[in-house]
Amino acid sequence: MAKEEYIKKNREWLAEKAREDGVMPLDKGVYYKVIKKGKGGASPNRGSVVTVHYVGKTINGKTFDSSRGGVAPAFRLRDLIPGWNIALTQMHVGDRWEVYIPAEQGYGKLNQPGIPGGSTLIFDIELLGIA
Repeated sequence: MAKEEYIKKNREWLAEKAREDGVMPLDKGVYYKVIKKGKGGASPNRGSVVTVHYVGKTINGKTFDSSRGGVAPAFRLRDLIPGWNIALTQMHVGDRWEVYIPAEQGYGKLNQPGIPGGSTLIFDIELLGIA
Protein backbone atom coordinates (compact mmCIF):
# COMPACT_ATOMS: atom_id res chain seq x y z
CA MET A 1 0.00 0.00 0.00
CA ALA A 2 1.32 3.44 -0.90
CA LYS A 3 2.22 5.71 2.03
CA GLU A 4 -0.45 8.34 1.22
CA GLU A 5 -3.09 5.61 0.94
CA TYR A 6 -1.93 4.17 4.31
CA ILE A 7 -2.17 7.60 5.97
CA LYS A 8 -5.66 8.14 4.51
CA LYS A 9 -6.80 4.70 5.75
CA ASN A 10 -5.54 5.54 9.26
CA ARG A 11 -7.36 8.89 9.29
CA GLU A 12 -10.59 7.23 8.11
CA TRP A 13 -10.28 4.56 10.81
CA LEU A 14 -9.93 7.24 13.51
CA ALA A 15 -12.89 9.25 12.17
CA GLU A 16 -15.04 6.10 12.26
CA LYS A 17 -13.84 5.19 15.78
CA ALA A 18 -14.69 8.71 16.99
CA ARG A 19 -18.37 8.07 16.13
CA GLU A 20 -18.63 4.91 18.27
CA ASP A 21 -20.66 4.95 21.48
CA GLY A 22 -18.53 5.70 24.53
CA VAL A 23 -15.64 7.23 22.57
CA MET A 24 -14.90 10.73 23.87
CA PRO A 25 -12.77 13.53 22.37
CA LEU A 26 -9.70 15.11 23.95
CA ASP A 27 -7.49 17.86 22.51
CA LYS A 28 -5.78 17.76 19.10
CA GLY A 29 -7.74 14.85 17.63
CA VAL A 30 -7.02 12.35 20.43
CA TYR A 31 -9.96 10.17 21.54
CA TYR A 32 -10.49 7.72 24.37
CA LYS A 33 -12.86 5.14 25.78
CA VAL A 34 -13.00 4.34 29.50
CA ILE A 35 -12.29 0.68 30.25
CA LYS A 36 -12.13 1.11 34.04
CA LYS A 37 -12.70 4.17 36.20
CA GLY A 38 -10.28 4.87 39.07
CA LYS A 39 -11.02 6.52 42.39
CA GLY A 40 -10.54 10.09 41.19
CA GLY A 41 -8.03 12.39 42.86
CA ALA A 42 -5.10 14.16 41.25
CA SER A 43 -4.09 13.94 37.61
CA PRO A 44 -0.47 14.05 36.47
CA ASN A 45 1.05 17.11 34.79
CA ARG A 46 3.79 17.29 32.16
CA GLY A 47 6.47 17.25 34.89
CA SER A 48 5.06 14.19 36.65
CA VAL A 49 6.59 10.73 36.59
CA VAL A 50 3.84 8.22 35.88
CA THR A 51 3.78 4.48 36.44
CA VAL A 52 1.64 2.73 33.85
CA HIS A 53 0.82 -0.55 32.22
CA TYR A 54 0.13 -0.26 28.52
CA VAL A 55 -0.28 -2.10 25.24
CA GLY A 56 0.31 -0.26 21.96
CA LYS A 57 -1.23 -1.40 18.67
CA THR A 58 -1.71 -0.18 15.14
CA ILE A 59 -5.17 -0.16 13.50
CA ASN A 60 -4.58 -3.62 12.02
CA GLY A 61 -4.42 -5.00 15.59
CA LYS A 62 -0.65 -5.62 15.54
CA THR A 63 0.95 -5.07 18.96
CA PHE A 64 4.16 -3.04 18.69
CA ASP A 65 4.88 -2.58 22.42
CA SER A 66 3.54 -3.79 25.76
CA SER A 67 4.42 -3.63 29.44
CA ARG A 68 1.82 -6.26 30.39
CA GLY A 69 3.37 -9.38 31.87
CA GLY A 70 6.30 -7.43 33.29
CA VAL A 71 7.06 -4.68 35.77
CA ALA A 72 5.07 -1.50 35.13
CA PRO A 73 7.48 1.14 33.79
CA ALA A 74 7.77 4.73 35.05
CA PHE A 75 8.07 7.60 32.56
CA ARG A 76 8.47 11.34 32.86
CA LEU A 77 5.35 12.52 31.06
CA ARG A 78 7.05 15.35 29.13
CA ASP A 79 9.39 12.77 27.51
CA LEU A 80 6.50 10.88 25.88
CA ILE A 81 4.64 11.43 22.61
CA PRO A 82 2.13 14.32 22.64
CA GLY A 83 -0.88 11.97 22.54
CA TRP A 84 0.16 10.38 25.84
CA ASN A 85 0.52 13.83 27.43
CA ILE A 86 -2.95 14.81 26.24
CA ALA A 87 -4.56 11.64 27.62
CA LEU A 88 -2.61 11.07 30.83
CA THR A 89 -3.05 14.63 32.11
CA GLN A 90 -6.82 13.90 32.10
CA MET A 91 -6.56 10.50 33.82
CA HIS A 92 -6.61 9.64 37.53
CA VAL A 93 -4.80 6.81 39.33
CA GLY A 94 -6.71 3.60 38.69
CA ASP A 95 -8.15 4.76 35.36
CA ARG A 96 -7.70 2.44 32.41
CA TRP A 97 -8.48 3.91 29.01
CA GLU A 98 -8.18 2.85 25.41
CA VAL A 99 -6.65 5.89 23.73
CA TYR A 100 -6.71 6.59 19.98
CA ILE A 101 -3.88 8.88 18.85
CA PRO A 102 -3.65 10.41 15.36
CA ALA A 103 -0.23 10.22 13.73
CA GLU A 104 0.31 13.96 14.27
CA GLN A 105 0.19 13.40 18.05
CA GLY A 106 2.25 10.19 17.84
CA TYR A 107 5.26 9.67 15.59
CA GLY A 108 4.01 11.66 12.59
CA LYS A 109 5.23 10.45 9.22
CA LEU A 110 8.39 8.91 10.69
CA ASN A 111 8.73 5.12 10.75
CA GLN A 112 9.41 3.55 14.14
CA PRO A 113 10.17 -0.13 14.84
CA GLY A 114 6.88 -1.93 14.12
CA ILE A 115 5.07 1.35 13.39
CA PRO A 116 4.83 2.65 9.81
CA GLY A 117 4.89 6.44 9.44
CA GLY A 118 1.41 7.97 9.44
CA SER A 119 0.01 5.38 11.85
CA THR A 120 -2.92 6.03 14.15
CA LEU A 121 -1.87 4.53 17.49
CA ILE A 122 -4.14 2.61 19.85
CA PHE A 123 -3.00 2.36 23.46
CA ASP A 124 -4.61 0.53 26.36
CA ILE A 125 -3.21 2.64 29.23
CA GLU A 126 -3.70 1.99 32.95
CA LEU A 127 -2.43 4.76 35.24
CA LEU A 128 -1.02 3.03 38.35
CA GLY A 129 0.77 5.90 40.08
CA ILE A 130 1.99 9.50 39.95
CA ALA A 131 5.22 10.83 41.46
